[in-house]
Amino acid sequence: MTIDITGLPQELIVFCPSPLAELGAALHALSEPAHHPRLHAWTTTTAAALEPELADRLHEADFMWNSTRADILLPARPRETLTEELDDLDRLDDETFVGAALEISCNSKYKNGAPSPLVDERMRRRALDLAAARGPRQATVVERMLADPPGTRAWIRRLLEDCDEAFFADTWRRVSVQLAADARHKTELMRRKGLAEAVSAASSAMTLEEDERGSRIVVDKLVQGRTSAEGSGVTFLPTAFGWPHLFAPYAPGWHPVVQYPVPARDLGGAAATEDVKLRLEAIAHPMRMRLCRSLARSSHTTSELADAYNITAPEVSRHLAVMKKAGLITTQRRGRYVLHQLDVSVVARLGSDFLESVLR
Repeated sequence: MTIDITGLPQELIVFCPSPLAELGAALHALSEPAHHPRLHAWTTTTAAALEPELADRLHEADFMWNSTRADILLPARPRETLTEELDDLDRLDDETFVGAALEISCNSKYKNGAPSPLVDERMRRRALDLAAARGPRQATVVERMLADPPGTRAWIRRLLEDCDEAFFADTWRRVSVQLAADARHKTELMRRKGLAEAVSAASSAMTLEEDERGSRIVVDKLVQGRTSAEGSGVTFLPTAFGWPHLFAPYAPGWHPVVQYPVPARDLGGAAATEDVKLRLEAIAHPMRMRLCRSLARSSHTTSELADAYNITAPEVSRHLAVMKKAGLITTQRRGRYVLHQLDVSVVARLGSDFLESVLR
């Protein structure tokens, strides 16, 4: 896949993180966890914590990020916040938004462009047929989008905002620093050593080719496509969730965007060796392992745990003290009650097999 950048000023080539693009990558990882073994702990933890109603809505809309990634989820002009990027989506006209959202209906025509299913009856039928093949719930969403574009667009925005509230805001806080640092590094590399160095540093699958015909960025993918950055520019979006994918939309009329994976890093941050030792010793005790089963599902008081496991409240308190010292549980006071809950994100970093066993 090639992006023609002949004559493009370097200032129009931008490396910048995007919260919306990262949310799209995270949603893809949730819907296709087998693609992302490095994210197994995160996908397991996050999927287990989703409210059933939100999980159902994500399933209905997953045609936008499952087997492909809708171009609307890869902003050409990233903003500081997800809200700002969603505001930009709201400014797209219905035909553009729906056509890009329903890329399932035009994959075979993607490189040449295809009319929006809102204005072309053949594309409308194709979109409905392909949506039906993905399942009745997805088909219902596509039918609703074609019948009521404004209402469905609002539904999609609420869905993404609910994801932000449920899990993504916390995840973004943890990964955005790394992504911003990577973008700054690539920008500085481009300034000091040139675009070729910056592009190859972003991904070994990308190269800069220059000859008498001009300059182009070549993305090594099993697809054939060409696009031009003339009059727009190129945007590179780093992602912590992307590996092994390298996305490069090339639909006619769209600003070229490349989403590239940054070097893998634990999404939860690295723990000190002594902390890991304390945590492993804490969960090795048979009773504390059993307590984890309850604490992983919801918060409990000491008395509730004592009653559930037929042990005394002081015994429970001693076990909880060990777990709290290891950083495995959180506590909160609600009136005269103290509630304890497992910090699932911490446990997930110890090992997904253990987490799956307590959540099974």
